[in-house]
Amino acid sequence: MKIGELAERTGVSIRSIRYYEQQGLLTPVRQENGYREYSPFAEEQVRTIRLYLNLGLSTEEIAGILHCVLKNKEAFCEEVLPIYRHKLKQIDEQIQLLNGIRQNLIDRIDSILLERTQTCQCQEEAK
Repeated sequence: MKIGELAERTGVSIRSIRYYEQQGLLTPVRQENGYREYSPFAEEQVRTIRLYLNLGLSTEEIAGILHCVLKNKEAFCEEVLPIYRHKLKQIDEQIQLLNGIRQNLIDRIDSILLERTQTCQCQEEAK
């Protein structure tokens, strides 16, 4: 199948498919005229790539597990769990950082509102 048909069948842009190819995640056959020809299996590959991208994995991480998960069930790919655990640790660290930033913003808002309230009270008492 041609790249346009693959894009249509998977709902992924042609640009993304070219990027997956550039990253070594897809390997089409090149015809004599230079057009890409994808196997019917490429549709499953693209869907699998999208799944892992939606889990927050990088294309490098996906490349490390893609071959295995396309041939076996994910549960039987030894490479998967360490990658998932690493990604979960990264997410937990990001959540902790964001919670700290959130609390800092709450503190700043509270401080501003308190200062405004105190300033208004002082102005009313001066009248």
